[in-house]
Amino acid sequence: MKAAPALPDETIAVTVAEGEAGARLDKYLTDALAGKPEGGKFEGGKPEGNAAPHETPSRARIRQLIEEGHVALEGAGGAKPVAEPARRVKAGERWRVTLPAPSPAKPQGQAIPLEIVYEDQDLIVVMKPAGLVVHPAPGNPDMTLVNALVAHCGETLSGIGGERRPGIVHRLDKETSGLMVVAKSDRAHKGLSAQFAAHGRDGKLARAYTALTWGVPAKKRGTIDANIARSSHNRVKMATVKARVGEDGDDITGGRIAITHYAVKAEYADGLVARVECRLETGRTHQIRVHMTAIGHPLLGDPTYGTGMKSRKAKLSVDAQIALERLGRQALHAHHLGFEHPVTGEKMSFDAELPADMRALVEALEG
Repeated sequence: MKAAPALPDETIAVTVAEGEAGARLDKYLTDALAGKPEGGKFEGGKPEGNAAPHETPSRARIRQLIEEGHVALEGAGGAKPVAEPARRVKAGERWRVTLPAPSPAKPQGQAIPLEIVYEDQDLIVVMKPAGLVVHPAPGNPDMTLVNALVAHCGETLSGIGGERRPGIVHRLDKETSGLMVVAKSDRAHKGLSAQFAAHGRDGKLARAYTALTWGVPAKKRGTIDANIARSSHNRVKMATVKARVGEDGDDITGGRIAITHYAVKAEYADGLVARVECRLETGRTHQIRVHMTAIGHPLLGDPTYGTGMKSRKAKLSVDAQIALERLGRQALHAHHLGFEHPVTGEKMSFDAELPADMRALVEALEG
């Protein structure tokens, strides 16, 4: 079934009044969009333009909108996105908030091939192929992994995550392939969510990724500890940022703690390319891609962070160049997933070979 046409995005404009200056951006916008006074002294900042949003965003949602580039400060040169939730607003500033239109409330089942690795009454482990979005969103209202799961599982998927994300407890980028676990029962959803929130610190969850990087890291094994925030220059990109503390002790960069452990497993083409295993201690958007780029080793094929590599690509063999072109995505695959079964307590462990496109590239590099 084809999804209903997407609704238009909604834009709200607010102007900071004298009595509101100094408030955190996320707190100010939360109160302004709700029509509530800031600190009991609401003196302006009434929403302008479009009608008030159908549903007042929570502060957490406002923070997410800021980090995703949906909040912009108007100026002489036009509206410029600001990705710092803790920034202090100033009197007279005019802010624009774009509220993305919601996806259809309930995803419909669609006949999309689904590779099932394991399934029981509480959960299902699947192999997500590259090119498949995990759940419906404004830019991808249907033909997602969730639509495939709804077709396979019917009404048995857990609803705790909301109607648009039934059973989803973690995600992979659209062009990242690999293992995912999805909750079918509410009990499984709660248990798995807790494990993913702990990121393995409780010894229950283990995730490992295979990445092909440009160049070989000087340290064959190491830890990348660098905060990640939405790029202030490109809303599509994330970037590492240095923590910057404001007067009240808040981190005003908008960055979040991000830690990646890596180990070089193989080297190809006289050190032009490395096969690296990455394990996450946190789960930030594009984390592996951003962190490997930050240490000078972006992923092969990455259209967002791996550009400017023409000179290196030219040094590869013809077969490797062809295989890289055919890959057409970042060379990243979630090859290992381990967790404690949230209902039975059994230790579950799954491993997956590289998909055909990455395997072909490795074979060409080895040749």
